[in-house]
Amino acid sequence: MCFILLHEFNISTNFKVFPFKWYHLMQASNDLSLGKSSFQWQNLSWRFRSTSATERALQYQAGQKISGFTVKEVVTVPDLFLTAVKLTHDNTGAQYLHAARDDKNNLFSVQLRTTPMDNTGVPHILEHTVLCGSEKYPCRDPFFKMLNRSLSTFMNAFTASDFTMYPFSTQNGKDFQNLLSVYLDAVFFPCLRELDFWQEGWRLENENPTDPTSPLVFKGVVFNEMKGAFSDNERVYAQHLQNKLYPDHTYGVVSGGEPLAIPDLSWEQLKHFHATHYHPSNARFFTYGDLPLEQHLKQIQEEALSKFERTEPDTAVPNQPHWDRPREDHVTCSPDAMAPDAAKQNTLCMSYLLGDITDTFEGFTLSLLSSLMISGPNSPFYKTLIEPKIGTNFSSVVGYDGSTKEASFSIGLQGMAEEDTEKVKQIIVQTIDEIIANGFEEERIEALLHKIEIQMKHQSTSFGLSLASYIASCWNHDGDPVQLLKISDSVAQFRQALKDNPRFLQEKVLHYFKDNTHRLTLSMSPDEAYLEKQVKAEEEKLQKKVQALSESDKKDIYEKGLELLSVQSKIQDASCLPALKVSDIEPTIAVTPVEMGTAGGVPVQYCEQPTNGMVYFRAMCSLNTLPEDLKLYVPLFCSVITNPHFDDEERLRVLVMMSAQELANGISYSGHMYAMTRAARSLTPTGELQETFGGMEQVKFMKRIAEMPDLTQVLRTLPRIKRHILNPLNMRCAVNSTPQKMSDAAGQLDNFMSNVASNKKDRKPVLCLITPQEPNFKPCQMKTFFPMPFPINFVSECIRTVPFTHEDYASLNILSRVMTAKYLHREIREKGGAYGGGARVGGGLFTFYSYRDPNSVQTLSTFRKSVDWVRSGQFTQQDIDEAKLSVFSAVDSPVAPSNKGMGRFLSGITDELKQAHRERLFAVTDKSLVDVAGRYLGIGQRTCGVAILGPENDTIKKDPSWVVK
Repeated sequence: MCFILLHEFNISTNFKVFPFKWYHLMQASNDLSLGKSSFQWQNLSWRFRSTSATERALQYQAGQKISGFTVKEVVTVPDLFLTAVKLTHDNTGAQYLHAARDDKNNLFSVQLRTTPMDNTGVPHILEHTVLCGSEKYPCRDPFFKMLNRSLSTFMNAFTASDFTMYPFSTQNGKDFQNLLSVYLDAVFFPCLRELDFWQEGWRLENENPTDPTSPLVFKGVVFNEMKGAFSDNERVYAQHLQNKLYPDHTYGVVSGGEPLAIPDLSWEQLKHFHATHYHPSNARFFTYGDLPLEQHLKQIQEEALSKFERTEPDTAVPNQPHWDRPREDHVTCSPDAMAPDAAKQNTLCMSYLLGDITDTFEGFTLSLLSSLMISGPNSPFYKTLIEPKIGTNFSSVVGYDGSTKEASFSIGLQGMAEEDTEKVKQIIVQTIDEIIANGFEEERIEALLHKIEIQMKHQSTSFGLSLASYIASCWNHDGDPVQLLKISDSVAQFRQALKDNPRFLQEKVLHYFKDNTHRLTLSMSPDEAYLEKQVKAEEEKLQKKVQALSESDKKDIYEKGLELLSVQSKIQDASCLPALKVSDIEPTIAVTPVEMGTAGGVPVQYCEQPTNGMVYFRAMCSLNTLPEDLKLYVPLFCSVITNPHFDDEERLRVLVMMSAQELANGISYSGHMYAMTRAARSLTPTGELQETFGGMEQVKFMKRIAEMPDLTQVLRTLPRIKRHILNPLNMRCAVNSTPQKMSDAAGQLDNFMSNVASNKKDRKPVLCLITPQEPNFKPCQMKTFFPMPFPINFVSECIRTVPFTHEDYASLNILSRVMTAKYLHREIREKGGAYGGGARVGGGLFTFYSYRDPNSVQTLSTFRKSVDWVRSGQFTQQDIDEAKLSVFSAVDSPVAPSNKGMGRFLSGITDELKQAHRERLFAVTDKSLVDVAGRYLGIGQRTCGVAILGPENDTIKKDPSWVVK
């Protein structure tokens, strides 16, 4: 049975969690989550008192001394339901902020101001290397090992342009202490072994490390990660824009590392950078949640800060000297085969240097001003740049950016023709003049302020992480993070400023845009030889390095390569690391009560939750009656459903161009998702639909639509979909809200459904068939290769297995984690040099994948070898227990009040089914893992699909079993 989620009213917070210019230790958040524990901890008696975390924090007084820290300020922030406690460490000057909030998902983060002055990527490589072992935890890779020894809800590390951050979150107090100990030791007392630098950063090594006659090549996790990052045209443009707008200090270099500059970094330089930047005097600590602050301070003091004296770190970023006249520059990029129009692949953007981000109110005003200028179809720049269809979308960098010491504002277009360059420049200048003359409608300003109020009420499960990243940049430059959290104060000040001076915003536009001489106009155009030039430049760099080597140097490289391979292949003793036990996991789930009702004859699920007075509504529509020829149009239909003008070809074309451009841009970042979706296509009906709705098939379909000179046929098609979908016979709904709002919401829903039902005259009668599987679907083997302008690969293999309700699903779930942690991570990332890789289970499939991988068909061989490894039983009970912790942290991940009951509503997974699955997870044994590996993954037993996105590949082209797209 196939469904479409028609509408979801769910406004996320405005806090950016992953800014565009951040580099992460792992490709994405680790998908892990919490579980309540049954541990005994002497300091947890407070949890059973009636006072809340926010009230307890109010008991601290300015001047109070706690574990070597002095309280500087205690402030309530009612907007965000928290109390902020600001402290300073007496001996080192380390800054500390605690946000006490009644949220069990507690977070810790330490950030260091890291200001590189070259393109070698030293802060990024250091971020990877410090997590490869420390004084107290000298085993290799304690970070990745802790993913399987804890119930963390988040673990990662980020390198921004001017700071490096190490955050984790968990709901388990004992787990918090364990992770805090590992993180503190990693950041302040890392081993920084040379072998770890080679593995994570870069090294010269024989292509085949066991064959001294094989050619020498560059290898390294960060080296390959950044080659992948620089194959993304949006990323390339954003990096150039920042480097050229702020050319005179740290923002003039690539903090993540420019691929050809990375091999200039030495191990000694890495250690020196750690010594000068990773010191408590250069650190900012942040904790969030309902655990007691005293325990955090005591542990941080004892395990780290007590071992340091104050220094005066030379890491401050000076202001960029202002230009006395605007500048222009040009860069090139790789042509995009998926671009909506091959003849229109240019980008042009004007970027303005603004004020210091530590001025909180000015930053708030400029951010709001940016939204008024560019957000939504009624904004001035949307009307003048997007509606005329000169380009496909705004430039990849657009709007206010407060991630650097001085903020910037950028406006421009991508997907435009080179001959339109002057025209776009003129439009930008004219639009700024019009804004200065006419200002903004009062309704739009009010709507934006209302949206901010709604965002503050919305509760996310990763609120602590959102806060940490929201305050990071301002705090990094000694701004006041507490002031930044007082959003209502800024709103009130903004309203007053507008009341006192109706031209307040227009004067800002005049000052920061019209009269600003620090303006960069950066254009980018495709170069057919771009990839070829990159390959040639890398080859020249490599040859220069190799030619400087003596025979004894080459012998040394070969021996060091063998040493690294030997270390990577050894089973690691991780007994020094702290760990939770399976017995720490709650045996039963918390039940989510829901009530079933109807509205206008449509089934409705009501779920009462503490949503801060917000109402969340979803409608789900079956696609079972939808003819096959309409399915590719469904994502486009979803984009236009809230637009009353179904018959407006001009508006539709704008939407089509934007969608096609966004899809094309996303491939280089989410290539593994496209590979997995394609590999699953021929195995299950769901896999086939996912490829249709969100895979390479949809990317190519939207490109074809964007190329159509006449969209009349599309305009005729969309109402046909509407007739099938907006049919009460095919719908069901869900409402999450507070008890007080529920009856009102039910009344509104009844009216809505009556309106839907009253449009029956527009709808042809359709037969509503509910079938669990498409009886005509026949799974088949398929191998697909998509040649792409990337220097790295995204590889996936999917095997047809069983659904969630099957008794073997739990064993396959644990099996995927055992294989990822104990075999695939080592072979694909550590030895293979890919940014990431592993196995996962879901949707009736067992899926292998790799991300930004220098290898292609070799990785498929690794996937197959991992099955042989499991079947030979080369894993321990400890490995199984760790996999269970890892799986339960995902199973028990926190769920926001707005999303409670959604498993039941969307997938029919009731609390009873979840509990049965939970019990099967606890019961998994070594025998059941070997058994399911043999029955489902063994050669001969499996029906599989394979997909690779990557550079031209002669091996694949010569193999007739591959379909080359």
